[in-house]
Amino acid sequence: MVLESVSIRKAKTEDMETLASFNEAMALETEDLHLNPETVRAGVRGLLNDPTKGFYLVATLKEQVVASLMVTYEWSDWRDGTIWWIQSVYVAPDSRRQGIYRSLYNKVKDLAESDTSVCGFRLYVEKDNKRAQDTYASLGMSETHYKIFEEMCP
Repeated sequence: MVLESVSIRKAKTEDMETLASFNEAMALETEDLHLNPETVRAGVRGLLNDPTKGFYLVATLKEQVVASLMVTYEWSDWRDGTIWWIQSVYVAPDSRRQGIYRSLYNKVKDLAESDTSVCGFRLYVEKDNKRAQDTYASLGMSETHYKIFEEMCP
């Protein structure tokens, strides 16, 4: 059930603290990872201040931000287009299972359809997060054959 009073908008600089706290909560909940608050705030601020990096969407109920996601860009030379990566997905616990993520996802789709350079969107999900995987599949996304490898810089 989608809440009729939910509104989706692009995040503003005034949302920085909420976005950062959502990122910290999501990392703790999904990976038992404590993020450095200063680093997270700098990262959120960096994206909010530089639209070439991407954008955040927020969902609001009664003018309170209750969910968010971030979209970043990947150039695909195979497709001659941009793939949007959905990241940093978080819905506040009291607002879950109400269709709020679906509303955010539908907004991503609408924005992508209005931008002819976008050729698709992707996300990665923690391998044991079955509930999230089921949600993404129910929205029409499919699991790929790719595995992700990384080497992070110190």
